Amino acid sequence: MFKGLWRYRNFVLTAIQNEFRSRFIRSKLGGLWLILNPLSQVAIYALILSNVLAAKLPGITNHYAYSVYLMAGLLAWNLFNEIVMRCLTLFVEQGNLMKKMNFPKVTLPTIVTGSCMLNNVLLSIAMLTLFVILGFEFNFQMLWLVPLTLIVVLFAIGIGMIAGVLNVFLRDIGQVLPILMQVWFWFTPIVYPKSIIPEDYHGLMLLNPMAQIVNAYQNVLVYGRAVNLADLLPIITVSILLAVASLFLFRRASAEMVDVL
Repeated sequence: MFKGLWRYRNFVLTAIQNEFRSRFIRSKLGGLWLILNPLSQVAIYALILSNVLAAKLPGITNHYAYSVYLMAGLLAWNLFNEIVMRCLTLFVEQGNLMKKMNFPKVTLPTIVTGSCMLNNVLLSIAMLTLFVILGFEFNFQMLWLVPLTLIVVLFAIGIGMIAGVLNVFLRDIGQVLPILMQVWFWFTPIVYPKSIIPEDYHGLMLLNPMAQIVNAYQNVLVYGRAVNLADLLPIITVSILLAVASLFLFRRASAEMVDVL
């Protein structure tokens, strides 16, 4: 499977490039929409909640601290959500292509992942620039964004590909998962700080892998703290296991998926 992916590497790169161009070919603002959409979310939440929740962020006096806190959390969540949701419908949408052409099917989720990562890189650059404008400084701790992004990608691929394969055989998955993702979003401290949650429930956050990742993003970008890999070891392990399991499931089910589609 990986040998086939390597042989088709130029196809993957070209597909990512073409997909990026096609999204904005008739748009006046082009790639700016990648930035404007999440920033509009930040503006809405900040306008409504900043006066209430800004004081709940310990150790930060910057007037725009809550907006930066929001952007840090959304940077992690948007990448995770985009990969999962695109993988969910990927094989159903590309069913005709999978039936008519003989090519390594693993290139499809690779193209999706590459496209989502490109979007995230552009969004990261824009947000880091905005951080500086709002009075925050660049520091070496921000380099932790690279391994944190890889963890998010692995975790999202694992969940997204498993859901995408199952969605071919049971279309209810495609209806249920978006609802679960919405619930998951609000159970992750992105819009609100973890400090407002009663201490009795802090242990439940350990069961939410995205809470750990989002917290790491916020520590790096908002507080300038290094990541404690020991705290992230469980989610790293789970991400690797999910990614391997998803590839195994995809390989075993790819031929049957073509028949069903």
